[in-house]
Amino acid sequence: MPHTHPSPSPHPGPEDAATRAERARRAARIEDSLTAPGAPFAVVTGERGTPEYADGPRTLREFVETTWAYGDAPFLIAGERTYSYGEFFAAASALAVRLRERYGLRSGDRAVIAMRNHPEWQIAFWAAQLAGLVAVPLNAWWTEGEFGHALDDCEPGVLLVDGERLGRVAGWARRTGTRLVLFHGAGRTAEGVRVERYEEFPAPDPLAAPPDVEPRPEDDATILYTSGTTGRPKGAVATHLAQVGAALNPRYHAAASALARGVIPGQGPAPVSLMTFPFFHVAAFTGFYGAMAAGGTLVLMHKWDAEEALRLIRAHRVTHFAGVPATGLQLLEAAERTGDGLESLTLFSTGGAPAPPALVTRLTARYGKRVEPRNGYGLTETSGGVLAHFGDDYRAEPGGAGRPTPVTEVRIAGPSGEELPDGEPGELWLRGQSLFRGYWRDAAATEEVFGEGGWFRTGDLAVRREGRVSVCDRIKDVVIRGGENVYCVEVEGVLHDHPDVADAAVLGIPHPVLGEEVAAVVRLRAGASAGAEVGDGAGAGVTAEALREHVGGKLAAFKVPARVLFTDEPLPRNATGKLLKDEIRAFAKASPPPAGA
Repeated sequence: MPHTHPSPSPHPGPEDAATRAERARRAARIEDSLTAPGAPFAVVTGERGTPEYADGPRTLREFVETTWAYGDAPFLIAGERTYSYGEFFAAASALAVRLRERYGLRSGDRAVIAMRNHPEWQIAFWAAQLAGLVAVPLNAWWTEGEFGHALDDCEPGVLLVDGERLGRVAGWARRTGTRLVLFHGAGRTAEGVRVERYEEFPAPDPLAAPPDVEPRPEDDATILYTSGTTGRPKGAVATHLAQVGAALNPRYHAAASALARGVIPGQGPAPVSLMTFPFFHVAAFTGFYGAMAAGGTLVLMHKWDAEEALRLIRAHRVTHFAGVPATGLQLLEAAERTGDGLESLTLFSTGGAPAPPALVTRLTARYGKRVEPRNGYGLTETSGGVLAHFGDDYRAEPGGAGRPTPVTEVRIAGPSGEELPDGEPGELWLRGQSLFRGYWRDAAATEEVFGEGGWFRTGDLAVRREGRVSVCDRIKDVVIRGGENVYCVEVEGVLHDHPDVADAAVLGIPHPVLGEEVAAVVRLRAGASAGAEVGDGAGAGVTAEALREHVGGKLAAFKVPARVLFTDEPLPRNATGKLLKDEIRAFAKASPPPAGA
Protein backbone atom coordinates (compact mmCIF):
# COMPACT_ATOMS: atom_id res chain seq x y z
CA MET A 1 0.00 0.00 0.00
CA PRO A 2 1.45 3.40 -0.95
CA HIS A 3 2.54 5.49 1.98
CA THR A 4 2.91 9.17 2.49
CA HIS A 5 5.02 9.81 5.51
CA PRO A 6 8.18 11.56 6.61
CA SER A 7 11.20 10.06 8.24
CA PRO A 8 10.76 9.12 11.87
CA SER A 9 11.37 11.02 15.04
CA PRO A 10 11.25 8.40 17.78
CA HIS A 11 12.72 10.88 20.26
CA PRO A 12 11.61 14.47 21.00
CA GLY A 13 13.20 17.19 18.89
CA PRO A 14 15.48 19.99 20.05
CA GLU A 15 12.66 22.07 21.53
CA ASP A 16 12.14 21.92 25.28
CA ALA A 17 9.02 20.34 26.77
CA ALA A 18 7.40 23.70 27.55
CA THR A 19 7.72 24.89 23.95
CA ARG A 20 6.31 21.65 22.60
CA ALA A 21 3.42 21.82 25.04
CA GLU A 22 2.64 25.39 23.96
CA ARG A 23 2.62 24.31 20.33
CA ALA A 24 0.17 21.55 21.23
CA ARG A 25 -2.13 23.99 23.03
CA ARG A 26 -2.07 26.38 20.11
CA ALA A 27 -2.92 23.57 17.66
CA ALA A 28 -5.80 22.49 19.91
CA ARG A 29 -7.18 26.04 19.98
CA ILE A 30 -7.05 26.23 16.19
CA GLU A 31 -8.80 22.87 15.84
CA ASP A 32 -11.52 23.92 18.28
CA SER A 33 -12.15 27.14 16.35
CA LEU A 34 -12.53 25.23 13.07
CA THR A 35 -14.58 22.26 14.29
CA ALA A 36 -16.98 23.74 16.85
CA PRO A 37 -20.73 23.63 16.05
CA GLY A 38 -21.43 26.10 13.28
CA ALA A 39 -17.75 26.34 12.30
CA PRO A 40 -16.63 25.55 8.72
CA PHE A 41 -15.40 22.07 9.66
CA ALA A 42 -17.86 21.16 12.38
CA VAL A 43 -17.73 17.49 13.31
CA VAL A 44 -20.52 15.10 14.29
CA THR A 45 -20.61 11.40 15.11
CA GLY A 46 -21.81 9.43 12.10
CA GLU A 47 -23.91 6.29 11.90
CA ARG A 48 -20.78 4.14 12.20
CA GLY A 49 -19.87 5.80 15.48
CA THR A 50 -16.89 7.61 13.96
CA PRO A 51 -16.42 11.36 13.36
CA GLU A 52 -17.69 12.96 10.14
CA TYR A 53 -17.81 16.49 8.78
CA ALA A 54 -21.25 17.90 9.57
CA ASP A 55 -21.51 20.12 6.49
CA GLY A 56 -20.36 20.00 2.90
CA PRO A 57 -20.98 17.45 0.15
CA ARG A 58 -21.97 13.86 0.89
CA THR A 59 -21.01 12.41 -2.50
CA LEU A 60 -18.32 13.12 -5.09
CA ARG A 61 -21.04 14.15 -7.52
CA GLU A 62 -22.10 16.88 -5.12
CA PHE A 63 -18.47 17.90 -4.70
CA VAL A 64 -17.70 18.25 -8.41
CA GLU A 65 -21.01 19.98 -9.20
CA THR A 66 -19.97 22.92 -7.02
CA THR A 67 -16.90 23.52 -9.23
CA TRP A 68 -19.14 24.51 -12.15
CA ALA A 69 -19.55 27.87 -10.40
CA TYR A 70 -15.88 28.70 -11.09
CA GLY A 71 -16.83 29.09 -14.76
CA ASP A 72 -14.04 30.57 -16.86
CA ALA A 73 -11.35 30.19 -14.18
CA PRO A 74 -8.55 27.92 -15.43
CA PHE A 75 -8.60 24.41 -13.99
CA LEU A 76 -6.21 22.26 -16.06
CA ILE A 77 -3.13 23.45 -17.96
CA ALA A 78 -1.12 21.01 -20.07
CA GLY A 79 1.25 22.46 -22.64
CA GLU A 80 -0.71 24.86 -24.82
CA ARG A 81 -4.09 23.45 -23.75
CA THR A 82 -6.11 24.99 -20.92
CA TYR A 83 -9.47 23.74 -19.68
CA SER A 84 -11.57 26.19 -17.71
CA TYR A 85 -13.82 24.81 -15.00
CA GLY A 86 -16.80 25.37 -17.28
CA GLU A 87 -15.19 23.51 -20.19
CA PHE A 88 -14.09 20.69 -17.90
CA PHE A 89 -17.54 20.26 -16.38
CA ALA A 90 -19.23 20.29 -19.78
CA ALA A 91 -16.82 17.66 -21.12
CA ALA A 92 -17.25 15.45 -18.03
CA SER A 93 -21.04 15.77 -18.23
CA ALA A 94 -21.11 14.86 -21.92
CA LEU A 95 -18.93 11.79 -21.36
CA ALA A 96 -21.07 10.77 -18.40
CA VAL A 97 -24.20 10.91 -20.56
CA ARG A 98 -22.47 8.79 -23.19
CA LEU A 99 -21.44 6.20 -20.60
CA ARG A 100 -25.04 5.85 -19.41
CA GLU A 101 -27.07 6.26 -22.58
CA ARG A 102 -24.83 4.92 -25.37
CA TYR A 103 -22.89 2.26 -23.47
CA GLY A 104 -25.72 1.24 -21.17
CA LEU A 105 -23.65 1.36 -17.98
CA ARG A 106 -25.51 1.50 -14.70
CA SER A 107 -24.81 2.60 -11.16
CA GLY A 108 -22.15 0.46 -9.53
CA ASP A 109 -20.53 -0.60 -12.82
CA ARG A 110 -16.78 -0.06 -12.90
CA ALA A 111 -15.02 2.38 -15.24
CA VAL A 112 -11.25 1.86 -15.54
CA ILE A 113 -9.05 4.89 -16.19
CA ALA A 114 -5.51 4.18 -17.41
CA MET A 115 -3.57 7.13 -18.78
CA ARG A 116 -0.88 9.66 -18.04
CA ASN A 117 -1.61 12.98 -16.37
CA HIS A 118 -3.56 14.30 -19.33
CA PRO A 119 -6.41 16.76 -18.68
CA GLU A 120 -8.70 14.03 -19.99
CA TRP A 121 -7.82 11.88 -16.97
CA GLN A 122 -9.79 14.32 -14.85
CA ILE A 123 -12.61 14.42 -17.38
CA ALA A 124 -12.82 10.61 -17.36
CA PHE A 125 -12.68 10.30 -13.56
CA TRP A 126 -15.38 12.88 -12.92
CA ALA A 127 -17.53 11.57 -15.79
CA ALA A 128 -17.61 8.26 -13.94
CA GLN A 129 -18.76 10.03 -10.78
CA LEU A 130 -21.42 12.04 -12.61
CA ALA A 131 -22.66 8.78 -14.19
CA GLY A 132 -22.89 7.00 -10.83
CA LEU A 133 -20.12 4.55 -11.74
CA VAL A 134 -17.21 3.31 -9.65
CA ALA A 135 -14.02 4.91 -10.94
CA VAL A 136 -11.00 2.56 -11.03
CA PRO A 137 -7.78 4.49 -11.74
CA LEU A 138 -5.00 2.05 -12.63
CA ASN A 139 -1.24 2.51 -12.41
CA ALA A 140 -0.23 3.85 -15.81
CA TRP A 141 3.19 2.19 -15.64
CA TRP A 142 1.94 -1.37 -15.16
CA THR A 143 2.81 -4.12 -17.61
CA GLU A 144 0.21 -6.00 -19.62
CA GLY A 145 0.20 -8.79 -17.04
CA GLU A 146 -0.33 -6.37 -14.15
CA PHE A 147 -3.17 -4.67 -15.99
CA GLY A 148 -4.69 -8.07 -16.72
CA HIS A 149 -4.75 -9.02 -13.05
CA ALA A 150 -6.54 -5.83 -12.04
CA LEU A 151 -8.98 -5.99 -14.96
CA ASP A 152 -9.90 -9.58 -14.16
CA ASP A 153 -10.38 -8.51 -10.56
CA CYS A 154 -12.64 -5.47 -11.04
CA GLU A 155 -14.37 -6.50 -14.32
CA PRO A 156 -15.00 -3.02 -15.72
CA GLY A 157 -17.77 -2.14 -18.11
CA VAL A 158 -15.61 0.38 -19.99
CA LEU A 159 -11.91 1.18 -20.42
CA LEU A 160 -10.90 4.84 -20.64
CA VAL A 161 -7.27 4.72 -21.78
CA ASP A 162 -4.65 6.71 -23.64
CA GLY A 163 -2.67 5.54 -26.66
CA GLU A 164 0.34 4.47 -24.62
CA ARG A 165 -1.80 2.03 -22.63
CA LEU A 166 -3.80 0.66 -25.59
CA GLY A 167 -1.46 -2.24 -26.36
CA ARG A 168 -1.37 -3.35 -22.71
CA VAL A 169 -5.16 -3.61 -22.32
CA ALA A 170 -6.24 -4.47 -25.86
CA GLY A 171 -5.90 -8.22 -25.36
CA TRP A 172 -8.14 -8.16 -22.30
CA ALA A 173 -10.68 -5.92 -24.06
CA ARG A 174 -10.72 -8.23 -27.09
CA ARG A 175 -11.17 -11.33 -24.94
CA THR A 176 -14.03 -9.85 -22.91
CA GLY A 177 -15.66 -7.64 -25.54
CA THR A 178 -15.37 -4.59 -23.28
CA ARG A 179 -15.81 -1.15 -24.84
CA LEU A 180 -12.76 1.11 -24.96
CA VAL A 181 -12.59 4.90 -25.25
CA LEU A 182 -9.20 6.00 -26.58
CA PHE A 183 -7.61 9.33 -25.66
CA HIS A 184 -4.49 10.72 -27.35
CA GLY A 185 -4.28 7.70 -29.60
CA ALA A 186 -3.63 9.15 -33.04
CA GLY A 187 -2.56 6.43 -35.45
CA ARG A 188 -3.06 3.61 -32.93
CA THR A 189 -5.40 0.71 -33.61
CA ALA A 190 -6.40 -2.51 -31.88
CA GLU A 191 -7.87 -5.21 -34.11
CA GLY A 192 -11.00 -6.84 -32.73
CA VAL A 193 -11.53 -4.22 -30.00
CA ARG A 194 -14.56 -1.94 -29.85
CA VAL A 195 -12.62 1.35 -29.82
CA GLU A 196 -14.12 4.82 -29.97
CA ARG A 197 -11.83 7.84 -30.16
CA TYR A 198 -12.50 10.63 -27.75
CA GLU A 199 -11.39 13.35 -30.18
CA GLU A 200 -14.13 12.22 -32.58
CA PHE A 201 -16.92 12.74 -30.05
CA PRO A 202 -19.27 15.73 -30.61
CA ALA A 203 -18.22 18.96 -28.93
CA PRO A 204 -19.76 19.16 -25.45
CA ASP A 205 -22.78 21.42 -24.99
CA PRO A 206 -21.82 23.88 -22.22
CA LEU A 207 -25.47 24.06 -21.10
CA ALA A 208 -26.17 20.32 -21.07
CA ALA A 209 -26.66 18.62 -17.71
CA PRO A 210 -25.03 15.41 -16.52
CA PRO A 211 -27.16 12.25 -16.21
CA ASP A 212 -30.01 12.33 -13.71
CA VAL A 213 -28.25 10.04 -11.24
CA GLU A 214 -27.99 10.52 -7.49
CA PRO A 215 -25.51 8.21 -5.78
CA ARG A 216 -25.90 7.67 -2.04
CA PRO A 217 -23.13 8.45 0.48
CA GLU A 218 -22.77 4.75 1.26
CA ASP A 219 -22.35 3.75 -2.42
CA ASP A 220 -18.91 2.81 -3.71
CA ALA A 221 -17.12 5.66 -5.48
CA THR A 222 -13.61 4.37 -6.20
CA ILE A 223 -11.40 1.31 -6.26
CA LEU A 224 -7.75 2.27 -5.85
CA TYR A 225 -5.22 -0.52 -6.16
CA THR A 226 -2.39 -0.72 -3.65
CA SER A 227 1.20 -0.56 -4.84
CA GLY A 228 1.67 -4.31 -4.59
CA THR A 229 5.23 -4.07 -3.23
CA THR A 230 4.55 -7.05 -0.92
CA GLY A 231 2.31 -9.10 -3.20
CA ARG A 232 -0.35 -8.63 -5.83
CA PRO A 233 -2.11 -5.25 -5.67
CA LYS A 234 -5.45 -5.24 -3.85
CA GLY A 235 -8.36 -2.98 -4.71
CA ALA A 236 -9.18 -0.65 -1.81
CA VAL A 237 -12.84 0.33 -2.07
CA ALA A 238 -13.93 3.75 -0.81
CA THR A 239 -17.49 5.02 -0.58
CA HIS A 240 -18.65 8.47 -1.60
CA LEU A 241 -18.78 9.48 2.06
CA ALA A 242 -15.16 8.41 2.50
CA GLN A 243 -13.98 10.26 -0.58
CA VAL A 244 -15.72 13.53 0.28
CA GLY A 245 -14.12 13.25 3.71
CA ALA A 246 -10.80 12.93 1.88
CA ALA A 247 -11.75 15.95 -0.24
CA LEU A 248 -12.40 18.11 2.83
CA ASN A 249 -9.29 16.99 4.71
CA PRO A 250 -6.82 19.13 2.71
CA ARG A 251 -9.14 22.13 3.01
CA TYR A 252 -9.16 21.68 6.79
CA HIS A 253 -5.38 21.52 6.92
CA ALA A 254 -5.10 24.57 4.66
CA ALA A 255 -7.38 26.49 7.04
CA ALA A 256 -5.44 25.33 10.09
CA SER A 257 -2.18 26.34 8.41
CA ALA A 258 -3.54 29.81 7.63
CA LEU A 259 -4.67 30.38 11.20
CA ALA A 260 -1.27 29.23 12.50
CA ARG A 261 0.31 31.93 10.34
CA GLY A 262 -2.16 34.56 11.52
CA VAL A 263 -4.02 34.66 8.20
CA ILE A 264 -7.78 34.43 7.66
CA PRO A 265 -8.48 31.20 5.72
CA GLY A 266 -9.79 31.55 2.18
CA GLN A 267 -8.38 34.99 1.48
CA GLY A 268 -6.05 35.77 -1.39
CA PRO A 269 -5.91 34.38 -4.93
CA ALA A 270 -6.77 30.81 -5.81
CA PRO A 271 -3.80 28.42 -5.69
CA VAL A 272 -1.86 27.40 -8.79
CA SER A 273 -0.42 23.92 -8.22
CA LEU A 274 2.28 22.09 -10.13
CA MET A 275 0.96 18.52 -10.15
CA THR A 276 3.82 16.02 -10.32
CA PHE A 277 2.11 13.05 -8.63
CA PRO A 278 0.54 10.60 -11.10
CA PHE A 279 -3.23 11.01 -10.90
CA PHE A 280 -3.73 7.34 -10.05
CA HIS A 281 -1.77 7.81 -6.81
CA VAL A 282 -3.70 8.67 -3.67
CA ALA A 283 -1.37 11.61 -2.91
CA ALA A 284 -2.59 13.22 -6.13
CA PHE A 285 -6.17 12.97 -4.87
CA THR A 286 -5.25 15.07 -1.86
CA GLY A 287 -3.74 17.62 -4.24
CA PHE A 288 -6.49 17.90 -6.82
CA TYR A 289 -9.28 17.78 -4.24
CA GLY A 290 -7.71 20.73 -2.44
CA ALA A 291 -7.24 22.70 -5.64
CA MET A 292 -10.78 22.06 -6.90
CA ALA A 293 -12.38 23.03 -3.60
CA ALA A 294 -10.63 26.42 -3.80
CA GLY A 295 -11.15 27.01 -7.53
CA GLY A 296 -7.42 26.54 -8.11
CA THR A 297 -5.42 25.59 -11.18
CA LEU A 298 -3.48 22.37 -11.83
CA VAL A 299 -0.41 22.70 -14.04
CA LEU A 300 0.43 19.27 -15.47
CA MET A 301 3.74 17.76 -16.58
CA HIS A 302 4.14 15.04 -19.21
CA LYS A 303 7.09 13.64 -17.25
CA TRP A 304 9.21 14.94 -14.41
CA ASP A 305 12.10 17.22 -15.31
CA ALA A 306 13.44 19.71 -12.77
CA GLU A 307 14.44 22.34 -15.37
CA GLU A 308 11.02 22.10 -17.01
CA ALA A 309 9.38 22.40 -13.58
CA LEU A 310 11.25 25.66 -12.97
CA ARG A 311 10.04 26.95 -16.34
CA LEU A 312 6.43 26.06 -15.60
CA ILE A 313 6.60 27.65 -12.15
CA ARG A 314 7.83 30.90 -13.74
CA ALA A 315 5.44 30.79 -16.70
CA HIS A 316 2.27 30.11 -14.70
CA ARG A 317 3.21 31.82 -11.43
CA VAL A 318 2.83 28.53 -9.60
CA THR A 319 2.15 28.96 -5.88
CA HIS A 320 2.01 25.30 -4.74
CA PHE A 321 4.48 22.52 -5.44
CA ALA A 322 3.49 18.92 -4.63
CA GLY A 323 5.62 15.86 -5.29
CA VAL A 324 7.58 12.98 -3.85
CA PRO A 325 10.65 14.01 -1.81
CA ALA A 326 13.02 12.97 -4.62
CA THR A 327 11.45 15.44 -7.06
CA GLY A 328 11.31 18.09 -4.33
CA LEU A 329 15.03 17.77 -3.68
CA GLN A 330 15.77 17.88 -7.41
CA LEU A 331 13.68 21.04 -7.76
CA LEU A 332 15.59 22.73 -4.94
CA GLU A 333 18.92 21.66 -6.45
CA ALA A 334 17.92 23.02 -9.87
CA ALA A 335 16.76 26.31 -8.33
CA GLU A 336 20.06 26.68 -6.45
CA ARG A 337 22.10 25.78 -9.52
CA THR A 338 20.33 28.28 -11.79
CA GLY A 339 19.75 30.99 -9.21
CA ASP A 340 15.97 30.72 -9.57
CA GLY A 341 14.35 32.34 -6.53
CA LEU A 342 11.00 30.50 -6.94
CA GLU A 343 9.43 33.91 -6.32
CA SER A 344 5.82 32.83 -6.83
CA LEU A 345 6.02 29.71 -4.65
CA THR A 346 4.28 29.82 -1.26
CA LEU A 347 3.80 26.10 -0.45
CA PHE A 348 6.24 23.20 -0.82
CA SER A 349 4.48 19.90 -0.11
CA THR A 350 5.88 16.38 -0.33
CA GLY A 351 4.43 12.93 0.14
CA GLY A 352 4.31 9.45 -1.33
CA ALA A 353 7.60 8.41 0.30
CA PRO A 354 9.64 9.31 3.40
CA ALA A 355 10.91 12.89 3.36
CA PRO A 356 14.42 13.30 4.81
CA PRO A 357 14.55 15.99 7.54
CA ALA A 358 17.26 17.73 5.51
CA LEU A 359 14.60 18.72 2.96
CA VAL A 360 12.75 21.16 5.21
CA THR A 361 16.03 22.41 6.68
CA ARG A 362 17.32 23.16 3.20
CA LEU A 363 14.07 24.83 2.15
CA THR A 364 14.04 27.06 5.22
CA ALA A 365 17.70 27.99 4.93
CA ARG A 366 17.19 29.27 1.38
CA TYR A 367 13.68 30.75 1.49
CA GLY A 368 13.04 31.43 5.17
CA LYS A 369 9.36 31.42 6.06
CA ARG A 370 8.15 32.73 2.70
CA VAL A 371 7.64 29.16 1.42
CA GLU A 372 5.65 27.00 3.81
CA PRO A 373 6.80 23.38 4.11
CA ARG A 374 4.17 20.66 4.37
CA ASN A 375 4.13 16.89 4.50
CA GLY A 376 2.08 14.25 6.22
CA TYR A 377 0.84 10.71 6.10
CA GLY A 378 -1.78 8.86 4.15
CA LEU A 379 -2.47 5.53 2.51
CA THR A 380 -4.48 4.16 -0.35
CA GLU A 381 -6.72 2.79 2.41
CA THR A 382 -7.27 6.28 3.90
CA SER A 383 -8.16 7.83 0.53
CA GLY A 384 -5.33 10.35 0.93
CA GLY A 385 -3.61 12.37 3.62
CA VAL A 386 -5.04 12.08 7.14
CA LEU A 387 -2.08 13.51 9.08
CA ALA A 388 -0.41 16.79 8.12
CA HIS A 389 2.67 18.65 9.32
CA PHE A 390 3.26 22.23 8.22
CA GLY A 391 4.80 25.60 8.99
CA ASP A 392 6.69 26.21 12.20
CA ASP A 393 5.63 22.87 13.67
CA TYR A 394 7.25 21.07 10.73
CA ARG A 395 10.39 23.23 10.92
CA ALA A 396 10.70 22.49 14.64
CA GLU A 397 10.14 18.73 14.22
CA PRO A 398 11.22 17.82 10.68
CA GLY A 399 10.83 14.10 11.35
CA GLY A 400 7.17 14.18 12.37
CA ALA A 401 4.03 13.29 10.44
CA GLY A 402 1.82 15.90 12.09
CA ARG A 403 -1.68 15.91 13.51
CA PRO A 404 -4.76 14.06 12.31
CA THR A 405 -7.73 15.68 10.67
CA PRO A 406 -10.75 16.11 12.96
CA VAL A 407 -12.49 13.16 11.30
CA THR A 408 -9.56 10.80 11.84
CA GLU A 409 -9.07 8.90 15.09
CA VAL A 410 -5.58 7.64 15.99
CA ARG A 411 -4.50 4.79 18.24
CA ILE A 412 -0.95 3.66 18.95
CA ALA A 413 -1.56 -0.01 19.68
CA GLY A 414 0.43 -2.60 21.56
CA PRO A 415 0.67 -6.30 20.68
CA SER A 416 -2.82 -7.02 22.05
CA GLY A 417 -4.42 -3.90 20.58
CA GLU A 418 -4.20 -1.95 23.83
CA GLU A 419 -3.66 1.79 23.49
CA LEU A 420 -0.12 2.78 24.42
CA PRO A 421 0.81 5.96 26.28
CA ASP A 422 2.55 8.96 24.72
CA GLY A 423 6.14 8.32 23.75
CA GLU A 424 5.86 4.55 23.43
CA PRO A 425 6.12 3.10 19.90
CA GLY A 426 3.41 0.79 18.62
CA GLU A 427 1.38 0.04 15.52
CA LEU A 428 -0.56 2.96 14.09
CA TRP A 429 -4.29 2.22 13.94
CA LEU A 430 -6.74 4.58 12.24
CA ARG A 431 -10.48 5.05 12.11
CA GLY A 432 -12.65 7.75 10.58
CA GLN A 433 -14.61 9.15 7.66
CA SER A 434 -12.09 8.75 4.84
CA LEU A 435 -11.15 5.13 5.60
CA PHE A 436 -11.88 2.58 2.90
CA ARG A 437 -14.58 -0.03 3.51
CA GLY A 438 -12.50 -3.05 2.49
CA TYR A 439 -10.65 -4.77 -0.33
CA TRP A 440 -12.60 -5.55 -3.48
CA ARG A 441 -13.86 -9.13 -3.40
CA ASP A 442 -11.29 -10.10 -0.77
CA ALA A 443 -13.02 -10.69 2.55
CA ALA A 444 -9.99 -12.48 4.04
CA ALA A 445 -7.62 -9.57 3.38
CA THR A 446 -10.22 -7.13 4.69
CA GLU A 447 -10.70 -9.08 7.90
CA GLU A 448 -6.95 -9.27 8.39
CA VAL A 449 -6.47 -5.47 8.51
CA PHE A 450 -9.56 -4.43 10.47
CA GLY A 451 -9.59 -4.93 14.22
CA GLU A 452 -12.35 -4.74 16.79
CA GLY A 453 -14.26 -1.48 16.66
CA GLY A 454 -13.47 -0.83 13.01
CA TRP A 455 -9.82 0.14 13.60
CA PHE A 456 -7.61 -0.19 10.53
CA ARG A 457 -4.18 -1.67 11.25
CA THR A 458 -1.74 0.27 9.05
CA GLY A 459 1.31 -1.93 9.56
CA ASP A 460 3.35 1.16 10.44
CA LEU A 461 5.24 1.72 13.67
CA ALA A 462 4.53 5.14 15.19
CA VAL A 463 4.87 7.30 18.29
CA ARG A 464 2.44 9.94 19.55
CA ARG A 465 3.36 12.94 21.69
CA GLU A 466 0.92 15.69 22.66
CA GLY A 467 -1.31 14.95 19.69
CA ARG A 468 1.50 14.82 17.12
CA VAL A 469 2.36 11.55 15.42
CA SER A 470 5.77 10.42 14.15
CA VAL A 471 5.91 7.36 11.89
CA CYS A 472 9.05 5.33 12.59
CA ASP A 473 8.96 2.73 9.83
CA ARG A 474 7.00 -0.11 8.34
CA ILE A 475 6.88 -2.78 11.06
CA LYS A 476 8.21 -5.38 8.63
CA ASP A 477 11.11 -3.09 7.64
CA VAL A 478 12.44 -2.54 11.14
CA VAL A 479 15.89 -4.14 11.48
CA ILE A 480 16.23 -6.06 14.75
CA ARG A 481 19.96 -6.05 15.44
CA GLY A 482 20.88 -8.06 18.49
CA GLY A 483 17.56 -7.21 20.14
CA GLU A 484 17.77 -3.47 19.29
CA ASN A 485 15.27 -1.94 16.86
CA VAL A 486 16.74 0.09 14.02
CA TYR A 487 14.28 2.18 12.01
CA CYS A 488 15.50 2.19 8.40
CA VAL A 489 13.84 5.48 7.55
CA GLU A 490 15.63 7.22 10.42
CA VAL A 491 19.05 6.09 9.16
CA GLU A 492 18.09 6.99 5.59
CA GLY A 493 17.22 10.50 6.77
CA VAL A 494 20.65 10.95 8.37
CA LEU A 495 22.41 9.69 5.24
CA HIS A 496 20.45 12.24 3.21
CA ASP A 497 21.96 14.92 5.45
CA HIS A 498 25.40 14.19 3.98
CA PRO A 499 26.17 16.78 1.28
CA ASP A 500 27.40 14.15 -1.21
CA VAL A 501 24.44 11.75 -0.88
CA ALA A 502 21.69 11.96 -3.49
CA ASP A 503 19.68 8.94 -2.36
CA ALA A 504 19.95 6.14 0.18
CA ALA A 505 18.19 2.93 1.17
CA VAL A 506 18.73 1.11 4.47
CA LEU A 507 17.77 -2.51 5.08
CA GLY A 508 18.57 -5.53 7.18
CA ILE A 509 20.86 -8.31 6.04
CA PRO A 510 21.35 -11.67 7.82
CA HIS A 511 24.02 -11.92 10.51
CA PRO A 512 25.03 -15.23 12.17
CA VAL A 513 25.22 -13.78 15.70
CA LEU A 514 23.09 -10.63 15.76
CA GLY A 515 20.29 -12.03 13.63
CA GLU A 516 20.31 -8.97 11.39
CA GLU A 517 22.82 -6.28 10.58
CA VAL A 518 22.25 -2.82 9.11
CA ALA A 519 23.27 -2.21 5.48
CA ALA A 520 22.96 0.88 3.29
CA VAL A 521 22.91 1.31 -0.48
CA VAL A 522 23.90 4.83 -1.48
CA ARG A 523 23.85 6.83 -4.70
CA LEU A 524 26.09 9.90 -4.64
CA ARG A 525 25.31 13.30 -6.09
CA ALA A 526 26.59 14.26 -9.54
CA GLY A 527 30.22 15.22 -9.27
CA ALA A 528 30.87 13.15 -6.14
CA SER A 529 32.67 9.83 -6.34
CA ALA A 530 33.12 6.86 -4.06
CA GLY A 531 36.65 6.69 -2.70
CA ALA A 532 38.70 3.67 -1.72
CA GLU A 533 39.05 2.88 1.97
CA VAL A 534 42.28 3.46 3.87
CA GLY A 535 44.48 0.41 3.41
CA ASP A 536 42.90 -0.43 0.06
CA GLY A 537 44.75 2.18 -1.95
CA ALA A 538 42.92 5.17 -0.50
CA GLY A 539 41.88 7.80 -2.99
CA ALA A 540 39.78 10.91 -3.23
CA GLY A 541 36.03 10.65 -2.85
CA VAL A 542 33.39 9.66 -0.35
CA THR A 543 34.18 6.43 1.48
CA ALA A 544 31.93 3.97 3.23
CA GLU A 545 33.80 4.69 6.43
CA ALA A 546 33.15 8.42 6.06
CA LEU A 547 29.42 7.75 5.73
CA ARG A 548 29.47 5.45 8.75
CA GLU A 549 31.19 8.19 10.75
CA HIS A 550 28.56 10.66 9.57
CA VAL A 551 25.75 8.41 10.81
CA GLY A 552 27.61 7.63 14.03
CA GLY A 553 27.84 11.33 14.80
CA LYS A 554 24.05 11.59 14.98
CA LEU A 555 22.75 8.14 15.92
CA ALA A 556 23.61 5.38 18.35
CA ALA A 557 26.39 2.99 17.35
CA PHE A 558 24.04 0.03 16.79
CA LYS A 559 22.22 2.03 14.07
CA VAL A 560 25.36 2.69 12.04
CA PRO A 561 25.38 0.61 8.83
CA ALA A 562 27.94 -2.16 9.06
CA ARG A 563 28.03 -2.28 5.29
CA VAL A 564 27.73 0.59 2.82
CA LEU A 565 27.38 -0.15 -0.90
CA PHE A 566 27.59 2.44 -3.66
CA THR A 567 25.62 2.43 -6.89
CA ASP A 568 25.71 4.71 -9.92
CA GLU A 569 22.14 3.82 -10.85
CA PRO A 570 18.99 5.45 -9.42
CA LEU A 571 17.62 3.40 -6.56
CA PRO A 572 14.59 1.37 -7.72
CA ARG A 573 11.30 2.96 -6.76
CA ASN A 574 7.74 2.31 -7.79
CA ALA A 575 5.66 4.86 -9.70
CA THR A 576 4.71 6.57 -6.43
CA GLY A 577 8.28 7.05 -5.23
CA LYS A 578 8.48 4.22 -2.71
CA LEU A 579 11.77 2.34 -2.47
CA LEU A 580 11.56 -1.23 -3.74
CA LYS A 581 13.42 -2.87 -0.87
CA ASP A 582 13.24 -6.39 -2.30
CA GLU A 583 15.19 -5.31 -5.40
CA ILE A 584 17.67 -3.36 -3.29
CA ARG A 585 18.12 -6.33 -0.96
CA ALA A 586 18.88 -8.57 -3.96
CA PHE A 587 21.51 -6.06 -5.11
CA ALA A 588 23.07 -6.03 -1.64
CA LYS A 589 23.20 -9.83 -1.47
CA ALA A 590 24.77 -10.06 -4.93
CA SER A 591 27.49 -7.49 -4.13
CA PRO A 592 30.83 -8.91 -2.97
CA PRO A 593 31.70 -8.31 0.67
CA PRO A 594 34.28 -5.64 1.46
CA ALA A 595 37.91 -6.65 1.64
CA GLY A 596 38.78 -8.34 4.92
CA ALA A 597 35.16 -9.18 5.72
